[in-house]
Amino acid sequence: SCLCGSAPCLLCGCCPSAKNSTISRLLFTFFLFLGTLVSIIMIIPGVEKELHKLPGFCEGSGSVLGVQPQVDCSSFLGHKAVYRMGFAMAAFFCLFAALMVCVRSSKDPRAALQNGFWFFKFLVLVGITVGAFYIPDGAFTSVWFYFGVVGSFLFILIQLVLLIDFAHSWSQRWLRNVGESNAKGWYAALCAVTFIFYAASVAAVALLYVYYTKAEGCTEGKAFISINLILCLIVSVVSVLPKIQEAQPHSGLLQASLITLYTIYITWSALANVPTRRCNPTLLLRNSTGSATAAEPPPTWWDAPSIVGLVIFILCTLFISLRSSDHPQVNKLMLTEESGAGAGAGPAEEGGVRRAHDNEQDGVSYSYTFFHLCLLLAALYIMMTLTNWYRPDESLQVLRSPWTAVWVKISSSWAGLLLYLWTLVAPLVLPDRDFS
Repeated sequence: SCLCGSAPCLLCGCCPSAKNSTISRLLFTFFLFLGTLVSIIMIIPGVEKELHKLPGFCEGSGSVLGVQPQVDCSSFLGHKAVYRMGFAMAAFFCLFAALMVCVRSSKDPRAALQNGFWFFKFLVLVGITVGAFYIPDGAFTSVWFYFGVVGSFLFILIQLVLLIDFAHSWSQRWLRNVGESNAKGWYAALCAVTFIFYAASVAAVALLYVYYTKAEGCTEGKAFISINLILCLIVSVVSVLPKIQEAQPHSGLLQASLITLYTIYITWSALANVPTRRCNPTLLLRNSTGSATAAEPPPTWWDAPSIVGLVIFILCTLFISLRSSDHPQVNKLMLTEESGAGAGAGPAEEGGVRRAHDNEQDGVSYSYTFFHLCLLLAALYIMMTLTNWYRPDESLQVLRSPWTAVWVKISSSWAGLLLYLWTLVAPLVLPDRDFS
């Protein structure tokens, strides 16, 4: 019954009581993490070289990325496998997003598909994955690359919304502690964390200028770093202006420092995709023979920005799955309830053991469709992250980093800064609305 029934029975007696909606989101997130783990394993060089043993995976005319059969395609197998796995996960969550449109409560028959039948869901995911590996190559990789770019851009914006919300909640909680306990230690902690974030940002900017720019040339890198540095300074100054402080007393440098650090990370990630070796020492080009043109190629196909992106991806997906925001506006944006439907219902007990309980009989506590769309975008983002946003060039003989990846990441950093700036000035621009 635990494999085919509802989510509550999946919680064993040793676990604390929980809401049915929370467990369902965690299990879907587990499916996403499982697919991510499989993708990571497939892109490990040792495993990548063994993928040619799969039937039809590296044989026949145009078998991999459209290359000729006499070309050794072993260097492209991990790239191909990650794209197939990303497609499978995206298709899986797209299917459930379509099935769960307009579900209003757990009494809807379709809610049983959301909260139960986990064994069959796993079989569906496995079936879609197996089918994805039989997709003819042709133009699949080139077309799916642009789907991944768009989906990743949207997921980066979701990350920025969650980061801004987290920064505001963090600052408000610590300032609340200051007001309740009247202890100066919380002020010292706020100042220390803010200083660490700004110090790390300044050090990162200096390293970016050293390693990703030259005295002559590399104009794009210089412009990207300088523009983002200026924008970060602007939002930091705006966050402590008297008018802003009057409208939002909890606004301050802690939020601005966290947004600044994340913006510098996005800038670093973008510069790591600049397709010019002179301006990007971490650039790695791989041709169809599996050789790398970098003097000292890294032991894995993905680099430090990708590892950081993977960590942020895990934290954001868990954030989406576990909690609603303290801010009504963010809850409206993320289509979640402020306190969750049916919050008054207590956890069911069986023989004195706490169990999960259905908290959605009167109404869902989150939008099922929007949640699956978030996981779909997350699947596309992790697909692009694990492949370094690389794609085959026009000759289909070399995997390169395109300028498209650079501009998408830089644009997302600008969008994030503008979004944070809007959260600061919105109470002044729209004085009739409640932004508490």
